[in-house]
This record gives sequence, C-alpha cells and structure tokens, in this order.
Amino acid sequence: MSMKRLILEMGTGNDLYGEDYTKAAVRAVQDALHHSSLTLFRSLKLQHDDMQVTVNIGVQKPEQVDAEQIKKQIPFGTVTVRAVRGGLNVPDRENDILSVVATAGIEAHLDIPEGRFKLESGA
Repeated sequence: MSMKRLILEMGTGNDLYGEDYTKAAVRAVQDALHHSSLTLFRSLKLQHDDMQVTVNIGVQKPEQVDAEQIKKQIPFGTVTVRAVRGGLNVPDRENDILSVVATAGIEAHLDIPEGRFKLESGA
C-alpha cells in the first residue's frame, strides 16, 4: 500500500474581540471543511475512517491552541493537529484589543493499494 494525499483544503477564521486563538482556529477549520465535498469516497467505495488527517493551524501564539478542540471538528479519520506560528494579529490600539486571524490547512491521506485504481488515456 502507498499513503497518498487525496485532499487539501484551506480556511481562515478569526476572533475579533476575545483574543482566543482556539476560537479563531476552530473557525478556520470550519471554513476549510465547508469547502469540501468528499464524494470520491462514495464513488470509489473508500472508507472515511481510514483517512489520516493532519490539521495544520497557523496563529501568532500556537501554544494557546487547544488541539483537542480542533480534533473535535473533524468528523472522520485519525486526526493529528499541528499548531505553528502563522496567522495574523491585528491590534486595535484605540480600544486596546487584538483581533486574531488563524489559517488552517487540512490534509487527508489514505493508503491506496498499488494497482487498485488506474487512469486510462483518453478518459
């Protein structure tokens, strides 16, 4: 078998007033998920729960992201969360608040048996 990345979705999310990196990250994951339609699983008779899902979160303070909350957003597969420095903090100096912007990249990998699927030329 050979592990192949089948899906890559991106999303952004924010927390405008609470300076909550997890809330912004959850919203980024939800944004990415709402761009997905996993019809290939049904069409190719693959199992959703066989996926290895990696959720990459970019925020300015990755240590403040609750990975367990992020994992709960993913409905299928075995999930790994990686929070790294990225995203954006936008200060509102007049009101002394910070708006947090998070980015998410969700990758889904699946073991595909060699020779199971073949592309035919002209198809």
